[in-house]
Amino acid sequence: MVAAHRRYGSDPSAALARAGIDPAMLDDPSNRVTAEQMEVMSEASMRALDDEALGWFSQPLPWGSYGMLCRASLSSPNLDVALKRWCRHHRLLTRDILLSLTQRDGVACLSIDVRRPLGELKEFCLVTILRMSLGYACWLIDSRLPLLQARFPFPAPAHVEVYPLLFCDSLHFDADRASIAFDAQYLSLTLRRDENALRTMLRRALPLTVLQYRRDRLLVQRIRQILRAELLAATTADRVAERLNVSARTLHRQLQDEGASLQQLKDEARRERAVDLLDRSAASIKQVAHAVGFRNEKSFARAFRDWTGMSPSEYRGRSAH
Repeated sequence: MVAAHRRYGSDPSAALARAGIDPAMLDDPSNRVTAEQMEVMSEASMRALDDEALGWFSQPLPWGSYGMLCRASLSSPNLDVALKRWCRHHRLLTRDILLSLTQRDGVACLSIDVRRPLGELKEFCLVTILRMSLGYACWLIDSRLPLLQARFPFPAPAHVEVYPLLFCDSLHFDADRASIAFDAQYLSLTLRRDENALRTMLRRALPLTVLQYRRDRLLVQRIRQILRAELLAATTADRVAERLNVSARTLHRQLQDEGASLQQLKDEARRERAVDLLDRSAASIKQVAHAVGFRNEKSFARAFRDWTGMSPSEYRGRSAH
C-alpha cells in the first residue's frame, strides 16, 4: 500500500497514522500489522488514491468498483453463475489481468492470467484478488469453500508461513498462473444473500479477504463421501478432520450446527453398504460384517438389528421373497 502511494506520488503518512502504524516499522520486513490496521489503512489509501486496486493496474479503479462487481453477481441462481459473472464483469474494470472459472473431473478452478507486468505489486495484487474472490464466494453461499490447492506464479516469499492461513496447506509456487481449486459441488449451491446483506457487507468487506469462513454447507455430504470410501479404515474424527483440512474440534462443532454427529454418519454409511451387499451379493453375513468395518458377525448383527429392526439373515430372507 505504501508502494501504491509512492506510485501515485502521494504521501502515505496520513493513512499510516490513521491505522496506528509507525512508519519506522516499514524498515524491517519481519514486522507485522494487525488485521484491523490492515483494514483501516486499506480504506484510507483506497479513498486517498481513489483506486480500489491500490496501484496494481494501468488504470485506477475508482471507489465503489468492486462493490459494483459484487452487485452484478448477486442475482445469480447459484455460485457457478455468480463466479462466471464475477470473472466476466472483472474485464470491464481492467484487462491487465483476466479471471476465469473452469471445471474438470469434479474440480473447479478460479485462475488469473496476467496480461501486463505488475512489477513489485504482483504478489499483493494476485493474493488479494484470489482471496477477495474466495471471500465473496463464501459470503454469497454462506459457507466455507475449502480449497484443494492454491498456485502462484512467483517464488515462495519470506513470509510463506501466512499462506496456509489465507489459502490451504497444498501450495505451489513458481506456477504458470495464479489459481485456487475446490470441489465443484459447491458451484451448485444457491446464493443466500440479498441487496440489504450486500450493503452491510460492503461497509466492512476486508475481513472476507483475510479471515477463513467457518460454516461449511456441504460438510455432511463431504463426510458421507469419505466414509463411503473408507469403511474399512479407522474413520476417527481426527482422520476425517485431516481429510477435510479442519481440526477435530471444528469438525464436531460444525456437525453439531448441522444437527448431525460423526457416529450417526458412520452408522448411516455402514447401514447403506450392508443393505447393498445383502441385496446384491452372495457374500456371507460374516463377509458383509467385515466389509462394513465390524470385527465380528455378532456385533454386526446387533448393530444391523438396531438399524433395521431385523437381523441380517432375516433381512436377506425377506428380500429374497
